[in-house]
Amino acid sequence: MYGFVSAAPLLSAKRTNPVLAERSSFVGGASFAPAQNVRAATIRMASRDRSKIPINLFRPKNPYVATVVYNERIVGEDAPGETKHMIFNHDGNVPYLEGQSIGVIAPGLDGKGKPHKVRLYSIASTRHGDFGDGKTVSLSVKRLVYTDDDGNEVKGVCSNHLCDLKAGDKVQISGPVGTAMLMPEDPNATIIMLATGTGVAPFRTFMRRAFAENNSDFKFTGTMWLFLGVPTSSTLLYQEEFEEMKANYPGQVRLDYAISREQQDADGKKMYLQNRMKEYEEELYELFQKENTYVYMCGLAGMEGGIDEFMSARFEKDGRDWNEYRRSMKKAGRWEVETY
Repeated sequence: MYGFVSAAPLLSAKRTNPVLAERSSFVGGASFAPAQNVRAATIRMASRDRSKIPINLFRPKNPYVATVVYNERIVGEDAPGETKHMIFNHDGNVPYLEGQSIGVIAPGLDGKGKPHKVRLYSIASTRHGDFGDGKTVSLSVKRLVYTDDDGNEVKGVCSNHLCDLKAGDKVQISGPVGTAMLMPEDPNATIIMLATGTGVAPFRTFMRRAFAENNSDFKFTGTMWLFLGVPTSSTLLYQEEFEEMKANYPGQVRLDYAISREQQDADGKKMYLQNRMKEYEEELYELFQKENTYVYMCGLAGMEGGIDEFMSARFEKDGRDWNEYRRSMKKAGRWEVETY
C-alpha cells in the first residue's frame, strides 16, 4: 500500500483528516491504498503530441475553484520550515499529466492594489489523483518565511495562504501547464530523477504511476533512480512511499539521499545532491550514453553547477565536452530541468 505522507511517525492516524480516513486504508498510520484497478483516464499515456496534452484549461483571470480535502504537515517537528501535502477536489474538471504544474491565485490584492500573481506548483499526484478517482490534484507546499535585510519577517503570500487552508476551504487554481517535464512514453526507459526538497513532487507522480497503480493502459518495465537532497532526515518527503516501492520492485527502483546537515562526503564536507551523485560517476556516465536514459531535475537551481562540474570533469577524461553532450540530450528530450 502506498501513501502520500513521509515516514512514520510523522503522521499518525490520529492526525488524519476525517475526509481522508473515510476514503483510505492506513498501514502503520501512514499509508493508504490506491484503487486496485484504476479506471482508464480521459487522457491516456503521456504523449509528446501537444494536441493531447491539457494546457491552460483554466486561466488566472478565470480560474477553477477547487475544494481543499486534505492539508497536513509532512515533515518532522524539528524540521527547518514547514511543508504540507495538500489535496484539492476538482470533480474531474481539471485533467493533467504527470510532470505538469498548476497555478494557485491567492485572494486579495498586492501592495499596488492589483490581484496577486499566479504561483506555479509542480503537481504531486498522478492523473488519477491520490484517491484514484481522477477527481483530485495534490501539491507539496513549503511555507515561505524569511527575514529581509532590514530584519523584518517576510511571509510568502501564496505559500502561507495554502498552508493555512483547512478542509472545506476553496482555492483558485489555473492550468495545467508544462510539457517539458512529462514522463517518458518509453515503458522500458531508465529515468534518473534529481530533486531537492519539494522538487520531488513530479517524481512522486512518475513513481506512483509506474509502481503504485494497477494501470491497464501503462506497464512500466524500466528503472527509476531517485536522488533526493534535503537538509535533515526529517525533511525526506514521501520517504515511506519510496522505500516501499523499492522493497516491492528491487530491480526497478533505486533511491539515494543526500542529507546535508547529517551526512558528509568523502572529503568530510556536507553531503549535497551532486556529491552523492559523484559516488556513482562511472555508472551515471555510462547511463547518460544510452538513448533510453532520461534525466529530470527539479528543485533549487544551486544543484546545477555542482552536477555540471563533476560531469564536465568525467567527460574531459575521454576528451569530450559535457556541455555539448548535455545540449544534445536536451535536444533529444532526455535532459529536462525545472529549477528556481
